[in-house]
Amino acid sequence: MIDTNTYYNQIQTAAAFIKNIYDGDIKVAMTLGTGLSGIKDDINVLHTIPYGDIPHFPQSTVEGHEGHLLIGIWHGVHVLVMSGRFHCYEGYSAKEVTFPVRVVQALGIDNLWISNVAGGLKAEYHAGALILIKDHINLMPDHPLTGANDDRLGLRFPDMKEAYTQSWRSKFKDAANSINIPYHEGVYVSLQGPSLETPAEYNMLHIMGADVVGMSTVPEVIVAKHAEINTMVCSIVSNVCYPPEQITETTLEEVIAVAHESGGQLKKVWEVLIKRL
Repeated sequence: MIDTNTYYNQIQTAAAFIKNIYDGDIKVAMTLGTGLSGIKDDINVLHTIPYGDIPHFPQSTVEGHEGHLLIGIWHGVHVLVMSGRFHCYEGYSAKEVTFPVRVVQALGIDNLWISNVAGGLKAEYHAGALILIKDHINLMPDHPLTGANDDRLGLRFPDMKEAYTQSWRSKFKDAANSINIPYHEGVYVSLQGPSLETPAEYNMLHIMGADVVGMSTVPEVIVAKHAEINTMVCSIVSNVCYPPEQITETTLEEVIAVAHESGGQLKKVWEVLIKRL
């Protein structure tokens, strides 16, 4: 296991590399999930940095995750966009998966918006539905805060009562309602993957109180909370996973297609939020 000083120094090295390219004030960092790269199309991109150029940064290996970091201006607001994320099923540890969130922390960015695609666990959720996440259930086998705690990064035992920042959730609701974009509010459950869940597992997760299921996001949110970063998470339902008789086989191509088609709705809401900043 990597020691705390080495990990901390790696974070600072990566942040310094980015600051050497752009050292201005960035208001919001965004993580774009599978097939959601279209959200960045209207951003005035100042710098494009391949993940492979950033010291100690993981590399995206999954189709639908572009693998580069963008710095740009969206409606007058400076933003950092991570186009593509990392997953434990790719072979990364939870600490490696969440390294970009640590870099966001080191850059002094206070707000993190996360998007993902997820399976819908409620009968009323259709493919393409927009879900504002209010809480999560963590079923991942690895935890990003395991090991010695570095007090420079956060508290040993961060409280998770408001991991999904209430003020951002309220602003999201106001923004969506103002432009008549329908949404649901729900609980996200994370499993490692990469296999999708069985019908029995979907049923179990539904009984547990989960509304959508995915293979990412929760480690990022835990670290963001540890780092005291204000966090908002939005899921797009990629496939119907409940009730059992409605489940069909799902392919990555179908997931990406749904994300491309429905990502525009999420983009419209985020655009209102950016303009209101």
